[in-house]
Amino acid sequence: MNELFNGIEDTDKIRLLQALESITSRYEKNKIILSSVKRDNIVCIVSYGHIQVVRYDKNGNQIILEDLHDGDMFGSITSNIASRSVDIISKEPSEVITFELDNIINFNIDVPGYDQLLKNILNIFIVKHKEVRTHLEIVSKKTIRDKLLAYFRTMSKSENRSFILPMSLSNLAEYLATNRSAMSRELKALKDEGLIEIKGKKIKILYYM
Repeated sequence: MNELFNGIEDTDKIRLLQALESITSRYEKNKIILSSVKRDNIVCIVSYGHIQVVRYDKNGNQIILEDLHDGDMFGSITSNIASRSVDIISKEPSEVITFELDNIINFNIDVPGYDQLLKNILNIFIVKHKEVRTHLEIVSKKTIRDKLLAYFRTMSKSENRSFILPMSLSNLAEYLATNRSAMSRELKALKDEGLIEIKGKKIKILYYM
């Protein structure tokens, strides 16, 4: 919850969560969660664990919309979680705090940290918007190679142009909205052509295209 409550004292966090009528829920691994609160105007915080927001296309293929970890925020302001084609899945034991967005907007209780909370939510929303836009740009590429290279360029921000893949190859294929086997073949081709280097989950771009 660091980003959402950045700059807010611990005692004020507790008072804010109580005033916002928040609900804390814990989930086991690989459970479809929040089925009772999948509606508009919900804000969710991942206290700990690993959560994925996924969508299914008309053929039943799964596409990862958001891959979330400790401190990440999601909900109706970032994804259409109320849609029947969207599921929220705990990829490992997780804890999620939820509250109504209306409770924040219509908040009229004098609790220290409220103004900072609004600023933090706005900043998170701006970052989320950029992430969603980047994801759309990647999956809109016509070929698997172009999708992979676009994703790698986004991830390799260090000087040595390397990064640790934050998900499994199966999840990467779902994130890129492509076939796992076809993606694996393209990864091998990129490696054989000397464009990338792969060591376990560490990937390094050797040549930009």
